[in-house]
Amino acid sequence: MTTTTTDDPRQVTVLGLGDMGSAIARTLVDRGYRTTVWNRTASKSEPLVAAGATAAATAAEAVAASPLVVICLLDSTAVDEVLGAVETAVAGKVLVNVTSGSPAQARENERWATERGAEYIDGKIMGDPPYVGTPNIMFPFSGSRSAFQAHEPVLQELGTIAYHGEDAGLAAVEFMGQVAMGYEMLIGFLHTLKLVQAEGVDVVAFTERVAGSVAAYPPLLTMMGKAIKSGEYAPDLGPLNVQAALMDDMIDHRESIGVEAVRMREVKELMDRRIAEGHGDQGFSSLFELLPKRR
Repeated sequence: MTTTTTDDPRQVTVLGLGDMGSAIARTLVDRGYRTTVWNRTASKSEPLVAAGATAAATAAEAVAASPLVVICLLDSTAVDEVLGAVETAVAGKVLVNVTSGSPAQARENERWATERGAEYIDGKIMGDPPYVGTPNIMFPFSGSRSAFQAHEPVLQELGTIAYHGEDAGLAAVEFMGQVAMGYEMLIGFLHTLKLVQAEGVDVVAFTERVAGSVAAYPPLLTMMGKAIKSGEYAPDLGPLNVQAALMDDMIDHRESIGVEAVRMREVKELMDRRIAEGHGDQGFSSLFELLPKRR
C-alpha cells in the first residue's frame, strides 16, 4: 500500500487491471516507471507487484501516489464509480482516461475533473493488449494541452500516440469514426463473401484478389474527404449517371440468391435522388449531401 504523494514524473498510477490495464501497467514497470496499481479485485495486482509495481489498497490511495493517473476500466459506468471513490484525491493530478466511451462522456469527465482541481486527458485504444508498448497500437488523445505536453514522454511509452486538440471529446470522435469505418467495411465484406460463395466461387481466392484491390482505396478516400470539405464533387468513381446503371443488376443479383441487399438499395435510392436533383455528372462522394443533417 502507498499513500505518498509525489511530483516525480516517472511515477504513474494505473487504475484497472483487466487485460489492457495490466498491459499498460506492465509496460510502465518494465520501462522503469514507479508504478502504483489498483483493481477492484485485488488479486489481479499480484503479477504486477511481483514485477515491481506497488499495489494500493484503495483507488483513492492509488491516485494520491502519483501525479499522473491512467484509468483503464471496462466502461463509462465503471469510470463513474471509480471517480466517485477518488473525488477527494484528484486535486492537482492529471487524469488520463483510456476507457472506451463517447465524446459527450469525455467532455463530462473533463468538467468533473476541472471542478475538482484536476486536469483531464481523454484517450482511446486502437489495438490489442499484446501490442501495448509497440508502434502497432494507437492511442488518440485530447483534452488539456498543457497536461498532454507535460506527460507526453510517458504516454509515448504506450504506443503510437496522437493529440487531437483541447476539446476532450475529439479522441472519442477519432476512435468511434475509425472503429465504425472498420465495422461498416467488414460487414459489407461478409455479405459479399456470402454472395460469391453462393455462386460457387472459392472465398479464399476471392479474398486474396480483393486484398489486392483494397490498395487502390487510400487515394480515393483522401480525394472524397477533400471533396466533402470543399463541396466540389468530381466524378470520383465515374458520374452518378453511369454508376446508377449498375445498381438494379447489383440488387437483383443479390436478391436472386438470397443475399442481403439493404445497403445496395440505400445506394440506389441516394443515387436516384442526386441525379433527379441535377447532379448526375458528380461522383459517389456527392451522396454525402443527402445524408441526414445533424440535429
